[in-house]
Amino acid sequence: MYALPAPAFWLGVWQVCAFLVDRRLGGRGNELLLPYPASVWTALAAMAGTGEFWGAVLTSLGRIALGLAWGVTIGAVLAIFTCASPWADRLLSPAVRVVRAAPVASFILLVLLWTGRNTVPAVIAAMMVTPVVWDNLSRGIQAMDPRLLELARCYRFSRWKRVVLIYLPALRSYILTALTTATGLAWKSGVAAEVLCLPEPSLGQRIYYTKYYLDIPELFAWTAVTVALSMALERLLRACVARWGRGWGR
Repeated sequence: MYALPAPAFWLGVWQVCAFLVDRRLGGRGNELLLPYPASVWTALAAMAGTGEFWGAVLTSLGRIALGLAWGVTIGAVLAIFTCASPWADRLLSPAVRVVRAAPVASFILLVLLWTGRNTVPAVIAAMMVTPVVWDNLSRGIQAMDPRLLELARCYRFSRWKRVVLIYLPALRSYILTALTTATGLAWKSGVAAEVLCLPEPSLGQRIYYTKYYLDIPELFAWTAVTVALSMALERLLRACVARWGRGWGR
C-alpha cells in the first residue's frame, strides 16, 4: 500500500503531460511524441501474447545475466589479487580504471569487430560490471579489521573458515552495493549493445525497430519491460545475498 501512491502519482503526471501534448497538437501526432499510458499498456498487452516477445525477453535475460555473472566473478578475483599483492595492484588497477572510464559505445564497436553480434551484449555487460565489483570489494577488503585476521591466524582457521566466518560477513554490505550497482549497469550496457549490434532475438533489437518504424507506444512498452527486468533481477540478487548472509558467521 505504501508503494502505490508514488507510481500512481507519476502515472497521473504522465497522463496529464500526454493530454497537454494532445491538446497542443490538436489530436494530430500525439502518439509520436508522448503516448498515453493506456496506449502503452495496450501495446504491452498485445506484445505479451506473442512468442516473439518472450523469445526476446528470455534471450536478452540469459545473455545479460551471463555477462553479469562473469563480471562479478572477474571483479572479485581481481579484487583479491590487487589487495593481496602490491605488484598485481600496480599491474591490473590501471587497466580496470581504463575500462571504467572509456565510453561503452567504443567497446561495443570493438567487441563487435572481434566477436559475433550475439556475443557482444554478454561481453559488454561483463566489462562494465567488472570495475564496479572490483572497486567495492577492494575497498571492503582494505577496510577489514586486522584484529579479526590476527585472531583467525592465532586460532589457525582454515582458508574456507576465514572466508565464511570473517570475510563474507565483513564484506556483505560491499557485496550488496556492488550487485545493486552492477545489475543496473549490466542491463543498460547490455541493451545498448543489443541496439547497436541487433542480435536475433533481443530487447535491443525490438527497441531499435520501434524507433525505425516510429512505433512510440511500443517503444515505451519495451522500455518498461527492460526496466522491470532490471529491477526484478536486482531484487532477486539482493534477496539471495541477504538469505545466504544469514548463514554467514554461524
